Amino acid sequence: MPAYRSTVLLCAGGGCISCGCLPVREAMEAELKRRNLADEVRVVQTGCVGSCDLGPVLIVYPDEVFYQKVSPGDVPKLVDEHFLKGRVFERLLVKSAETDNLIATQREFAFFNKQVKIVLENCGVIDPENIEEYVARGGYLALGQVISERTPEWVIEELKKSGLRGRGGAGFPAGTKWDFVRKAPGERKYVVCNADEGDPGAFMDRSVLEGDPHRVLEAMAIAGFAASADQGYIYVRAEYPLAIRRTRRAIQQAREAGFLGRNLFESSFSFDIDIRVGAGAFVCGEETALLASIEGKRGIPRPRPPFPAVSGLWGKPTLINNVETYACIVPIITRGGDWYASIGTEKSKGTKVFALAGKIRNTGLVEVPMGTTLREIVYDIGGGVPNGRKFKAAQTGGPSGGCIPAEHLDIPMDYESLAKVGSIVGSGGLIIMDEDSCMVDVAKFFMEFCTDESCGKCPPCRVGTRQIYGLLDKITKGEARIEDLHLLEELCGMVKESSLCGLGQTAPNPVLSTLRYFRDEYLEHIVDRRCPAKVCPSLIRYSIDEAACTGCSLCARNCPENTIFKVEDQKKYRIDPARCVKCGVCFDVCRFGAVVKS
Repeated sequence: MPAYRSTVLLCAGGGCISCGCLPVREAMEAELKRRNLADEVRVVQTGCVGSCDLGPVLIVYPDEVFYQKVSPGDVPKLVDEHFLKGRVFERLLVKSAETDNLIATQREFAFFNKQVKIVLENCGVIDPENIEEYVARGGYLALGQVISERTPEWVIEELKKSGLRGRGGAGFPAGTKWDFVRKAPGERKYVVCNADEGDPGAFMDRSVLEGDPHRVLEAMAIAGFAASADQGYIYVRAEYPLAIRRTRRAIQQAREAGFLGRNLFESSFSFDIDIRVGAGAFVCGEETALLASIEGKRGIPRPRPPFPAVSGLWGKPTLINNVETYACIVPIITRGGDWYASIGTEKSKGTKVFALAGKIRNTGLVEVPMGTTLREIVYDIGGGVPNGRKFKAAQTGGPSGGCIPAEHLDIPMDYESLAKVGSIVGSGGLIIMDEDSCMVDVAKFFMEFCTDESCGKCPPCRVGTRQIYGLLDKITKGEARIEDLHLLEELCGMVKESSLCGLGQTAPNPVLSTLRYFRDEYLEHIVDRRCPAKVCPSLIRYSIDEAACTGCSLCARNCPENTIFKVEDQKKYRIDPARCVKCGVCFDVCRFGAVVKS
């Protein structure tokens, strides 16, 4: 490989591709060629860097300069300043939220320097479509050592030492699960990777497959060795086309290099992996529904026991973990279970990747040790709530999780602590809400999602979630009575206790947690017929403050229903409340604060 004086790492995860990183790469390569720098500066397309709100982003090594929101039009000046004149192009640097100073390098940026990257250590660093770059970072060394020097029992023992718990949501000890499958009777066994990740706002697994697919393949092969399985399947939703393409390429490269297939490392152990693409049903994240889908059947859950470790894919013992769990395996094998157990808390070991989204300055993927407080994630890494608003709540665990109020900002983010306040770690979704968020509306959003995604197999979930959604809808429309609040709680308990699978059993969690911490908001909707956050359309009204109105007509020109009219003999406007559909367009476009929402 030729030597380069500089390497440009261009984030090409799904988020940066959507905001234009590929035209930036084309512009960069063309400009380097025009300036006769193509032999000196190398452009590498990587996986997700993590700072999704700043994309497209690129990092120049060895300088470690971090450029953000780069457009193709910025490239000529960037090349001229950085690679020809040898100085930082300041216009594309990040500004510190605290001091407003420019941040030149990635390690100076609080979003990154507070993180501990194990799962994501290769994402944003290597070309995910080049197996040689993964091997150069120690890839497939753990698999070779395990097959050549270790036993399946040793692998499982190291996993138990590590204390790793499944990162798919349930938090079951990974070493125990692997041991169950190994000891299960049967000549044929399978290893399955759950990449169906369907929580709103969650994209941890997708980013790992996009940015470091070989890490997952190597871990699955190690799992096959430990469990005496010779075939693996990655079940990934069709909405992840980039992850599918890169993983398929990685499988082909691994086969060609001899890391998948027959007689790995000249041993008697054989293992191969295939991809199965799901249609996007949220319920297929549940392991028994996922297995049914792989078999070509309708993706619906089945009663347990028997558990998949005993009777899974085609009735054979099957080991199932999600992408993030597998991404922890190689570091545990190479650095030891004790090393991994030294990170995190007493019962929640290692790190956890969260997809930080919502009302937060720095959105994207963050990886922190288990036990890091919510406050540290929101303010030290996330940069706090923007626009001077106050933190109100954090939704963890997606539709299966709960809302954590401001009074619990110092809660450690681990399995036990979150369970105590009525939430869960889940797969890692973390949505931040400010004071403009209506908690009844939040509960309604997640319940609508669960209602739509219910497979319909069991009546408690099929009927119960729809009834809960109906009650929440009545509340947000100002049509409910106090009796409906008691009925809502009763229904949530019934659905939680009697549903067949995890979808129904956890669907009421957002409702129950908001009732627990924000009951006053429910009462205001029901008793006072008002939405304190001014979100629910039926409970708000728009008017124009004539003293502040300048007569610019911007509100009237943008009103989709023509409900805003000019006052006779005045350069002022009014809203006809009888015809107003409460879309809020007038409020959004008014530049003078004349449109009032009440």
